[in-house]
Amino acid sequence: MSERAAPFYCPYCGDEDLRPNETGHGAWECAACNRAFQLKFLGLLARGAARNDVGGDEI
Repeated sequence: MSERAAPFYCPYCGDEDLRPNETGHGAWECAACNRAFQLKFLGLLARGAARNDVGGDEI
């Protein structure tokens, strides 16, 4: 099993001083703004990654 990727910056203030939080898996704390947040993967969308409504001219 591979290791999960860490966030690069705080979603609230944008600072990069992040540390893992002891509350659980995917929990992080920002030392700059003193906030804690959790990242969670919800799953894959049923429609897949391809989109047909991106616009543009038909050829």
